[in-house]
Amino acid sequence: MNKLQELKKHLRRGRVYRRADLSRWSKSVDRHLDELVSEGTLQKLSHGLYFYPEVTAFGEAPPEEDVLVRSFLKDSRFLLTSFNAYNALGVGTTQLYNQKIVYNHKRHGDFDLGGKTFSFRVKPHFPTKVTKEFLLVDLLNNLEQLAEDPKEVVSNVRFRAKTMDQKKLKKVLLDYGSSKAKRILEPILSS
Repeated sequence: MNKLQELKKHLRRGRVYRRADLSRWSKSVDRHLDELVSEGTLQKLSHGLYFYPEVTAFGEAPPEEDVLVRSFLKDSRFLLTSFNAYNALGVGTTQLYNQKIVYNHKRHGDFDLGGKTFSFRVKPHFPTKVTKEFLLVDLLNNLEQLAEDPKEVVSNVRFRAKTMDQKKLKKVLLDYGSSKAKRILEPILSS
C-alpha cells in the first residue's frame, strides 16, 4: 500500500481537516494534499483547510458550519449567528444577509471558508447559545450595520423589550450590551 492510500485510510467523510492534522499520517503532506484535491477526494476550503465531503442522494454535502468554524479556529468556544436571526424578533428587520457572524476569542476579520463569508469578531464575553434576549441586545450593538431605518427599528425594539422577560433581558444587557444598547434599553428596564 502506497503512502497516499495509507493517508486516505485515516480520512472520514464529513470531516474538515487542517494541514497539520494530516501531517501526522504523511511525511509529504503538501504533495499528498495536492493529489487528493486534484483527484477530488478532498476539497480546499481555505488556506490550510480541507474537507472530505459526504455523498448524499443529492450530491456532495457541504461541511456543517459549526464543524468548519471549529476546525478553522482550532477551538470550540465560539457563537455562530447571523443578522438574519434578528428578523424573528418582529422589530421590523426584514433584510437577508449572506455572511455569518462568529463571536470568538481568537480571530478577527472576514474570511471566505468554502465559498461562504464568515465575519469573525473577537469578544471577551458571549453566551454559549443564542436567545431572543441576546438577539435584541446584539441587534442594538450592530444597529449601524443594518440596512433598515435605525429610528424605526429602535422604536420597535423598545416596544418588544417591554414584552420580554425583564430579568433575563437586564442580565444579557449587563453582560453583552454596548453603551448604546444600554442607553436605549435601561430606561425601559428600570421602569
